Amino acid sequence: MGKFLDRYIFRKVQARWRQAAQMAGHTPPAQLRHQRDEARKLRADLDRLIHAADGRLTRPLIGSNQFAKPLGTDWSWRPDLWREPLSRSGLASAPRRTPLDGQTTLFHDCALSEISLRQTRNRRDNDLAPFGLSLEVFEFAGSFLSLSVALPADAAQGLTKQHLIRVDAQIEAERDTHGMARLNIQHGPNTEQVLRELDPNRTGGVDFDLAHLPLNERRIDKIWLDLIFDAPTMNRIFVRELTFCRHHRADL
Repeated sequence: MGKFLDRYIFRKVQARWRQAAQMAGHTPPAQLRHQRDEARKLRADLDRLIHAADGRLTRPLIGSNQFAKPLGTDWSWRPDLWREPLSRSGLASAPRRTPLDGQTTLFHDCALSEISLRQTRNRRDNDLAPFGLSLEVFEFAGSFLSLSVALPADAAQGLTKQHLIRVDAQIEAERDTHGMARLNIQHGPNTEQVLRELDPNRTGGVDFDLAHLPLNERRIDKIWLDLIFDAPTMNRIFVRELTFCRHHRADL
């Protein structure tokens, strides 16, 4: 009987509020004020329920780490910013160094700071990342704007010069802009860098080949990626997806 009674009570409550809404133009002010206060309390609870349900049921699911990987991948990762909601989803007038979470940081050298950031929910049918990051830039008088992502410690475990590190980034820009991806590997006192060109508005990945680097494989301490955007003035750049994976070079 529980489900039947629940449905019956729901229909009665729904009918009551429908009638109250229809009669609001003629309800005495004292009664209308009481109904308004009750409706606001009910709306607050309903809004919380809808927000929680949207977060859990909207695809792709929050926390998803699913994406296409090359054959032979032995390590893969999607940064938290593209998987989980930030504690603060937006920021205006971003300082020159703006940590977004424990992994991702925005850097620039523009004194104007007319830069805003917002984490948004991905909702397209072909999206695999739950979230994306939007950068809106107005006047920009600096020489660089970059998004730095620190890879976790397990990315360096077992890493050799026989590996390729693949970065897949889906970047959309309102205006044509030039982008670069720079992989940095710190080993002991030295840091090696590999630079690859990025084409915003073109889906695809770039491979970083470590074969030619003078790496000390036993002393790799830190790996991070810099996404660098050139001349971002009056532009909106949306990083919809960012993933990393590591696989061995094919044997010849």
